[in-house]
Amino acid sequence: MILAKIHVTLKASVLDPEGTTVTKSLHALGYDEVEDVRIGKYMEVKINTTDRKTAEERVTEMCERLLANTVIEKYSFELTEV
Repeated sequence: MILAKIHVTLKASVLDPEGTTVTKSLHALGYDEVEDVRIGKYMEVKINTTDRKTAEERVTEMCERLLANTVIEKYSFELTEV
C-alpha cells in the first residue's frame, strides 16, 4: 500500500485573503517577524498498490480532476510505502 501526502496551495499570482487575515492576526499577537501566510489544504490518500509509477499516475489524475482547482491552485505530493 502507498500513502500519498498531497499539498494544495494557491498559485503565487492568486490573492489569498484568508492568509492575509492570518498574517494580520499574527502581527496583532506580536509575531511581527511573520512576512506572509498562505493557506492551503493537506490530504492523505491511501492507494492499494505497491507500484509507485501507477500510484503517481493515479494521484496526479486525482489532483487534476478533483483535489485541486488547477486554474488557481498548484499541488505537490509525496509517496511513501505503508
